[in-house]
Amino acid sequence: MTTSSTCNGSSLGLMFRQVRDAMWAYMERELQAGGHDLTFSQYITLKTLGAGRAGVSELARAAQLHPGAMTRVLDKLEAQGLVARVTDPQDRRALHVDLTDEGRRLWSVVGDYGRRVHARAMHGFDASEQARLMDMLSRVRDNLSSDSD
Repeated sequence: MTTSSTCNGSSLGLMFRQVRDAMWAYMERELQAGGHDLTFSQYITLKTLGAGRAGVSELARAAQLHPGAMTRVLDKLEAQGLVARVTDPQDRRALHVDLTDEGRRLWSVVGDYGRRVHARAMHGFDASEQARLMDMLSRVRDNLSSDSD
């Protein structure tokens, strides 16, 4: 079979979706095995906040959710005492999200899970293959993100 018949747009998109879904599912299994009742979206939210305060829109982009869904994720994390929403004193309409002390403690534990999932995904690839794969995926992304041909 030729490359063009095995890698048409439909199968390429499907493969990207399958890889993403497999990584997300593997992450959730790792978290569950570690005794952490977190979804992938909650993990990404904690990861983003581990780098510092963020707004709801920024968190939604990081987790690939719409803002309404992110609000529900934040509701659950706030109920668990992991995040706190803080009104910006300069703009009372603006809302920021911070990790609480408990959220920082949890992030210090689960932060390594992403590295383990990455290592599992790249198992059997040498450093050169990993770099080539990331380069090719970046090029695909950039090709599809570009406004010019």
